[in-house]
Amino acid sequence: MDKRFPKIADQLLLIERELRVLGWWKDVPPSDESLSSREPFCVDTLDFDQWLQWIFLPRMKIILEQDMPLPTASGILEMAEMVYASRIREARNLLALLKDFDRLITEAV
Repeated sequence: MDKRFPKIADQLLLIERELRVLGWWKDVPPSDESLSSREPFCVDTLDFDQWLQWIFLPRMKIILEQDMPLPTASGILEMAEMVYASRIREARNLLALLKDFDRLITEAV
């Protein structure tokens, strides 16, 4: 098991918690069609917070549970900064959490 797994698991829980605090966590999933976009971050079918909830968090959970290799790079913060540029104050805690996630992913094993 990668030694970063516990820290990444904690970080994912913090990201989920922040989405809930912001009121951006949804109980109803998007359509299967929306979830099957081939565009990065599903930009053509989902809001970024939907992508975090319905694509990113579940995929990362599978990686951790199945002891799969972690990605070697992450650009989630960069995308989030673009998406939330007009709401930077509202999203500042989420941005900090995503920054920490990116850092954990790129840390040397």
